[in-house]
Amino acid sequence: MQPEQIFTDKVLADLFPPERSNEFFDALFGDADEGAYDIALSFAAYDRAAQTLRFNLDLHERPGRCLACNLTAGLPQVFSRHPIININGLVSDIEKLLGDKVVCDQWQLGRTVQEERSLHRIPLSIRLRKA
Repeated sequence: MQPEQIFTDKVLADLFPPERSNEFFDALFGDADEGAYDIALSFAAYDRAAQTLRFNLDLHERPGRCLACNLTAGLPQVFSRHPIININGLVSDIEKLLGDKVVCDQWQLGRTVQEERSLHRIPLSIRLRKA
């Protein structure tokens, strides 16, 4: 398995489409324009020893908005159960791309990390096991 070859930018955008950000903010605030960031999925690494895929939910500040730590600190808990973000569905879609030799055993969202003033990341770890 070569996850680096599987999870291209196009595949990541298909797994977590850009319009999902607007859908999330429309559900949250009733207006997609109220959102302070856009959400994108990125592939971080595959840890062969731990059999773990590592992704990030990247929060990119929208023009004219403020991406503040107090705004993003509680998001892992919100994202883990929000039906539009749908982490369970995302993990299921990732599993389909991996073929029939492995399954996604469990997933976990980590704490929000501020990479830059305008970019925060929520780590998503997916532990794999043989099918």
